[in-house]
Formats: sequence, C-alpha cells, structure tokens
Amino acid sequence: MFRNKEMRRIAALFLVIVFIAAAIGFKIGIMAGVLELISSVILGVAFYAFTRARYKKIAQLSEQIDLVLHNSEHLYISEAEEGELSILQSEIMKMTLRIRAQNDELRKEKKHLADSLADISHQLRTPLTSVNIILSLLEKDTEKKEQKALIREAGELFEQMDFLLGSLLKLSRLDAGIVVFKKERINIGSLVSDSLRPFLISMELHNIQIQTDLPEEIEIWGDFRWLSEAFQNILKNSIESVGDNGKIKIICEDNPIFTEITFHDDGAGFEKEDLPHLFERFYRGKDADAAGYGIGLALCRNIIMRQGGTILAQNHPQGGAVFSVHFLK
Repeated sequence: MFRNKEMRRIAALFLVIVFIAAAIGFKIGIMAGVLELISSVILGVAFYAFTRARYKKIAQLSEQIDLVLHNSEHLYISEAEEGELSILQSEIMKMTLRIRAQNDELRKEKKHLADSLADISHQLRTPLTSVNIILSLLEKDTEKKEQKALIREAGELFEQMDFLLGSLLKLSRLDAGIVVFKKERINIGSLVSDSLRPFLISMELHNIQIQTDLPEEIEIWGDFRWLSEAFQNILKNSIESVGDNGKIKIICEDNPIFTEITFHDDGAGFEKEDLPHLFERFYRGKDADAAGYGIGLALCRNIIMRQGGTILAQNHPQGGAVFSVHFLK
C-alpha cells in the first residue's frame, strides 16, 4: 500500500507529528515522553492494520472487475460491512450484473446474426439455383411455348428474391433505428383498403371473399405507409391460408382504452407448436415444406410495436386463424 504516493505522505506527516509530540512529552517529563511514544506506536499499528485491510478489500474488488472485463463465468463479490466500501461494492455489483446481461445479449445477437446470415444464404441460393437451371434449359433447342413458360418462371423467382431482399432491408433499417415514423391521423377504413389493393386480382382469381366491419369514424395515430406494409403481411398470410373459395373477415372495434383490428380467416389455423414462434424471423413452422421465408410476420410485428401497438396471433374457437392488432389511445 506504500506504493501509493498519498499513503507515503500520510506516513511522513504521522512521523513528524510523533517526533514533535515526543519532544514536547520528554520536555515535560520522561514518563510523559514514553507514554506519548507508546500511544503513537499503538495508534500507528492500528492505523496500519485498518488501512491494510481496506486496501486488501479494494484489491479484491479490482480483481473481480478484471474478471468481469475478461468475461469470466465465475464471479463473486463478498459482502462488506456498512460504510463507503460497502456502497462501492454495491455499485460494482450492479455494474457487474449489467455488464453480464449485456454480454449475454451480445452473444445471443451474435449467434442470431450468424443463424440469420445462414438462413439468408440458403433462401437466396434456392431461387438462384432454379434460375440457373432454367437458363441452361433455355440455351437448348426448346419450343417457343416452353421457352415462354421457363422465362415466366424465372421472372417469378426473381420477384421472390426481390421481395426477400426488400423485406430484409426493411428489417435491417428498423433494427438500426434509422426509420423515422410519421405521427399522423389514419382512418382505419382507408388503411385497410390500401393494404388490400395489391391482392385484389389474386383474391378475385381464387374467389376469396373479404368481409369488413370498419366504422368510418375510427382513426389511429401512426405512419400510414409502414402500417399498410404491416397489414399487407397479415393479409398475405391469411390469403395463403384460406386458399380457393376462402373468406377473410376484417373487424375494427374501438373503446376508451384502445382500438382493435382483427383479421379472421377460415383457413386451417396454426399448429399448436407454431403459435409461440410465429413472429420469429425465418420461422416457417414445423412443416419443413412450409411456404414463405418467415420474414413477413416478423417485419409486421416490428413495424406495429415500433409505433406503440401490439399484435397477437391465435386460433379461433370456430376454426381458422385470428390476428389481433391493438393501438392504445
């Protein structure tokens, strides 16, 4: 502890005081001088023992902090008695727990990023492989009708890749926090109509009926363009679920606390095992042949939650799936 410059100064000052006090004591009398020296020695030993114990505690704290910095899995900070050192230990413990939690989150994010990159690579490789096969077939002498079919199929594959890359880009922008959502008054009827527009032709071809109950006066606050994107992902999931001759009901209800928009389709509903994972990225259900990329619903939840809403998916008691979106007042 005497490596500390401050401690050396205190020790020097103490010796000077002891020397002066001893000189004064011996002038008064021999016994007074001896008593002063004994008292000084006892006081010095006590001060040394107390200070050494405190430095030992501080050294232990320093070692524990070093363990934290090196991501040690085993960490223990012993409890100290009441006092400034106890307060310091308490603050270090809080810091340690916070750093440990952050490290755990960083490890999870790193693993998730690695898994996501692997999934993205796999998702892109599949249509690219198909396109390469189609192009090799086109090089051969095939009939004009077959060529048109192959070219059309290649175009569809490129559209799939465009959708995948666009969704991933949107998710990345949301994760990075660079998206600034508008705060505007949105009419629910207009929002649902805009969300349905890209699917009108497909729904007509597959004879899918849409039933809506959307009171004209109900409005919410949010970003119209991004919420339309979120609702489109819900509708896309519902349309794929109902297939031909299906029905989708869109109902909006309002109360003093929140506004609720529900999407109820008469499809097969969700598997029980899939329900907890529906909004996870790249999750496509326990069925290995499940269609889609597992991005749409993850993007949908991200958009809605960033605007203060919540989304829940469940099976309807009478059959089919239900998506419930809530926006607080």
